[in-house]
Amino acid sequence: MSMGSLQDYHCDNIDIKKAQIEEAVRVLLQGLGEDINRDGLIKTPHRVAKAFLDGTRGYKQNVDDIVQGALFSEAGLANNKVGHAGGVGGLVIVRDLDLFSYCESCLLPFHVKCHVGYVPSGHCVVGLSKLSRVAEVFAKRLQHPQRLADEICAGLQQTVDPSGVAVVLQCFHIHCPNGFLKTEISAGSGVFEDENDQIWREFFSLLKFRMSIADKNFSYWCPSVANVDTVSSDMGSAVTSIIRALGEDPSRKELVGTPSRFVKWLMNFKHCNINTTLDEFISKKSDIPTSNKQIYSELNLRFLSQCEHHLLPFHGVVHIGYFGVEEASPTKKSFLELIVQFYGFKLQVQERFTRQIAEIAAPVFGGDIIVVAEASHTCMISRGIEKFGSNTATVAVLGQFSTDATARALFLERLSRLSSPL
Repeated sequence: MSMGSLQDYHCDNIDIKKAQIEEAVRVLLQGLGEDINRDGLIKTPHRVAKAFLDGTRGYKQNVDDIVQGALFSEAGLANNKVGHAGGVGGLVIVRDLDLFSYCESCLLPFHVKCHVGYVPSGHCVVGLSKLSRVAEVFAKRLQHPQRLADEICAGLQQTVDPSGVAVVLQCFHIHCPNGFLKTEISAGSGVFEDENDQIWREFFSLLKFRMSIADKNFSYWCPSVANVDTVSSDMGSAVTSIIRALGEDPSRKELVGTPSRFVKWLMNFKHCNINTTLDEFISKKSDIPTSNKQIYSELNLRFLSQCEHHLLPFHGVVHIGYFGVEEASPTKKSFLELIVQFYGFKLQVQERFTRQIAEIAAPVFGGDIIVVAEASHTCMISRGIEKFGSNTATVAVLGQFSTDATARALFLERLSRLSSPL
């Protein structure tokens, strides 16, 4: 087959996989009770397919291709007869590499803070940027933290041939509704094979944080692994086809329960109408006296939602300000928490989420309301621009807050004094 034919085959193969994932996403959206032809969802299958294929591009990459040509001879320290690497010195470490990988148990992305070190041998060093590139090759696959650490370690050991490689991963997996689960993992080869060796203490000292060698025999790290429920056969089959299109074997034992877990996650955000509890509140409009009004607030109401453009989670907090002669009753405070949760557990965009809370809450608080939502979006940090540490804020105002700049400024100043919740 000629080079041109190979390129055409590769493009055709990618297009076929993309089409398979897009069709599977349409099945999932319909299973959630969504209209796949509404404006916010028309391009969702395309975006999700693109995100999945980009997030698993490591299956098509080879570590040898990355390291080849990036090995350099570096003379050792004169007359140095102590330590490793024939006098080159000791450890070489690259810290705080931000990576994202897809959890093989549930298909949700998880964040990885990766630290890689090696001890050169034979006066040979590798370009520092290649440590990050090699780590990313293995991160861009369906992964488990321990296997990810082991594969990064083995990949560098085999291609660079150092005296030893050390890898430490700090992994963060979203846990509905309780924030994130953190797992710390390590892997070592060569001089790092002995977990009690002094060189590990040197490595951790240079990382500037305290950690011990993790237990590699832990059973679960993904919070969804413990429970596998029966789900729609059509939706489960759709997820299986996605896994197959990514180049994985759905019958691999670690992936057998993955379709059910991913569907169960998505079902948290199934389309539904507002419930009767909210209806009771909304039907009771409140008239707030115009005299002696002041600004009250409910701050840091946590939420979790699912981006309807990429089917990836976003999470954060909502702050709500309102006018009143006294602080809201416990019942009204519960109402605010309820609407934040209700509109969070949907396929959403942050702007609409903020507006919906304001529109529903305003009648209960006399029509004057300001809502600020602060969120971290997985779709911004695990794909595309990959802006680690970025977050977004959206504002919706009704009634007096829409015309009174001083009132808005007072409320926003109150928020500026809060410590970052994200």
